[in-house]
Amino acid sequence: MRILVAGATGAIGRPLVDRLVADGHAVVGTTRREERARTLRERGAEAVVLDAFDAGALRAAVCAAEPEVVVHQLTALPQAPDPKSMAAAVALTGRLRRETVPAFLAAAREAGARRALVQSISFVTRPDGRPVHDEDAPLDLDRPAFRDSASTARELDAATLGVEGLEGVVLRYGFYYGPGTWYDKDGAMATMIRRRAYPIIGRGRGRMSFVHVDDAVDATVRALEHGAPGVYNVTDDEPATAREWLPEAARLLGARRPLWAPPLVARRLAGDAVVHYATTLPGNANARARAAFDWAPRPWRQGFAEVFA
Repeated sequence: MRILVAGATGAIGRPLVDRLVADGHAVVGTTRREERARTLRERGAEAVVLDAFDAGALRAAVCAAEPEVVVHQLTALPQAPDPKSMAAAVALTGRLRRETVPAFLAAAREAGARRALVQSISFVTRPDGRPVHDEDAPLDLDRPAFRDSASTARELDAATLGVEGLEGVVLRYGFYYGPGTWYDKDGAMATMIRRRAYPIIGRGRGRMSFVHVDDAVDATVRALEHGAPGVYNVTDDEPATAREWLPEAARLLGARRPLWAPPLVARRLAGDAVVHYATTLPGNANARARAAFDWAPRPWRQGFAEVFA
């Protein structure tokens, strides 16, 4: 199969390209930098240096690639979640998704592609008292701190599922962990946990739905040919509360138990999003993806032991 991966050098793009090449697919990967293009070629993929905001260059690249499937994995997130830079990075990632997904989809249809997979996020549903949400739960469009991400997710759903003649699949990934992510043994989060700079906030009842990056890749590969057009949560089976996963990660890393912080103080230091994730975030159900893709992700406890121990 001939596949174009936009964002081929990101946290999921890198292992996805490697898996696709290993499976015998012809892969064309886009990247913004020539040195990363050379790395892609060394790994067996074709490479295109592309500014995704250049609509003309984007269309030309997709049409030249003649893909059967287009996979959109573009983000602009930093290597570490520095509160000073995160707001700008999240805003740029939202802009990338809103502006370039429709352009890639239009070009894919023009190039004769049959299917498009688009990256989104699962952790944008509105808290309503239920501990776990499926893909039909309302998005968190009311609170200012989360409105942009939630509205972007809504726009991606509409854009991806609304192209006639193209099978659109939205993959709402959970929180990645594993090699090349923030939640790796030497990643930014592990560094914070070792320094006891990642506290349990309040009662720690926020539920994070993790997914090992290799399991996210596996679901993406399976979605190339399986599953009806639609929206799918790509997360593991067991959403983990902060008071569960943080002490376990610290134990595996050989660090001291996390400290505790009141929500008011944490909000001043780290912002509304961090407090929400730790205290009120609903988890995500993955039954739809498991059934459609015949997919079985590893539980977070097993994956954390593999990554952090």
